[in-house]
Amino acid sequence: MKAPLRKKMTAKKAAPSLPYQEPHLAASARGNFLEEAIGREVKRFREKLGITISELAKDAGMSAGMLSKIENGATSPSLSSLRALGRALQVPVTALFRGFEEIRDASFVKAGQGLTIERRGTRAGHQYQLLGHSPHGPVMVEPYMITLTTQSDVFPTFQHSGLEMLYMLEGNVVYRHGDKTYDMHPGDTLFFDADVPHGPEELKKLPARYLSVISYRREE
Repeated sequence: MKAPLRKKMTAKKAAPSLPYQEPHLAASARGNFLEEAIGREVKRFREKLGITISELAKDAGMSAGMLSKIENGATSPSLSSLRALGRALQVPVTALFRGFEEIRDASFVKAGQGLTIERRGTRAGHQYQLLGHSPHGPVMVEPYMITLTTQSDVFPTFQHSGLEMLYMLEGNVVYRHGDKTYDMHPGDTLFFDADVPHGPEELKKLPARYLSVISYRREE
């Protein structure tokens, strides 16, 4: 007997996983975040005033045990409790929500999928892969994976604002910073003022890969 014909099944392509956290969280999860954020702000303002939990609880007309739970994010304070705490701490009620309302950035890059870019001053054979970015806040942070090959130029006179950290992953490079050189092997770290001329001066073992994290004030 012939085997029964089987229909070809076309598998549906799975939707790509999102590289960020789903913003529509369950109510309980968002509630926990809110309680913890309020608790941190209450504790921060209390410590800024230099008073104890008992003293603040007395001023706010609540028990020290209840205030301790609020500071630890273990309970959700009522609006009247928030108003009382605001008066006792001498801050507007909205100040107690500041930690929850602030923008918190996160970027996620899968292995090997960093954005290959041309940085200002990039030399031949220096491959830069941007591993993330920080669109908000006063400080810019740029993490790169840098790969050097036999086609790479040595160039010890890079210069830009901010601070930079290098972490050697593979290979062996002699890296110059100002008038000093550092023989970098896997696991070595170099942290320096990036306004001083710097860069790879001798490529001793290739290919070489290192993580570079540059930080500077946004206005720069």
